[in-house]
Amino acid sequence: MIVRPPQHWFFMVFTWRGSVLSSILPRLALNLAFALLVVVLHGWVEGFGLRLSIGPFSLMGIALAIFLGFRNNTSYDRFWEARKLCGGVLVQTRSLLRQAITMTGRTPDDPRIVQFAALLQAFAFALKHQLRQTDPRDDLVRLLPPETAARLAAAQFVPAMVLRELGLWLAEERAAGRLNDILWQSMDANLDKLSDILGSCERIASTPLPYAYSVLLHRTIYLYCSLLPLGLVDSIGLLTPLISVFVAYTFMALESIAGELETPFGTEPNDLALDAICRTVERTLLEMTDAARLPPALEPDSQYILT
Repeated sequence: MIVRPPQHWFFMVFTWRGSVLSSILPRLALNLAFALLVVVLHGWVEGFGLRLSIGPFSLMGIALAIFLGFRNNTSYDRFWEARKLCGGVLVQTRSLLRQAITMTGRTPDDPRIVQFAALLQAFAFALKHQLRQTDPRDDLVRLLPPETAARLAAAQFVPAMVLRELGLWLAEERAAGRLNDILWQSMDANLDKLSDILGSCERIASTPLPYAYSVLLHRTIYLYCSLLPLGLVDSIGLLTPLISVFVAYTFMALESIAGELETPFGTEPNDLALDAICRTVERTLLEMTDAARLPPALEPDSQYILT
């Protein structure tokens, strides 16, 4: 995720990182080359009676802008829902650890509480790795006892297995008489909320926008941007390459941004900072267990990217 202080309007015009310009620059270069070719050959082509007016492009551009707006709204809805779900992980893990400390009568540094906090941390990291399709083994080994880490790492759905371990912890506390039925149900309800978050994140990660929808928009944008110089050259002449590239940049950049936001759990510059969110979960849970040292909070790198 791009995290940087507010910029002066003038410097923002020249911002490169996070603007998706680098990914569409080759396509803009092709559009510029074709627009220059149209300007150079304009007189020769006119001799054959081949000409287009700007009218059809104006109508088509309005429809395309509405279509792109809908696509971007849909993608941003997915991004924002994903962000709320990640925030829910932080809220529910804090609540569960607070309940474990205050309802069981154990001290914050009790080994059983430390074990419970480690499982909650493991859930956050396991969820991140599942969504990004990376190996959770290193984080599991770092947070959990070797036997538990090895057993969980062998599972296909690691976050769900961590939830099972958390449920077993509650059952043991209930059997030991430290949780009555009402308190157990209260904590189990928070576990259910973590399970809902897990399922919702899996839904977003495994269900992209319909492919045919994306193909239609992609084809329409590139056909429109390719033909636009033919409609502009009669009315603006030598300015055709400049205006054509500007319009192409707007449409292509919007499509590219929508593509990034559609998959918010990835590692693109505009995706969610899952590493930082997991580190925040780890830090706050360790502090609640009176840990002597906390790992440092993650900060944006030199390119203002927070992973």
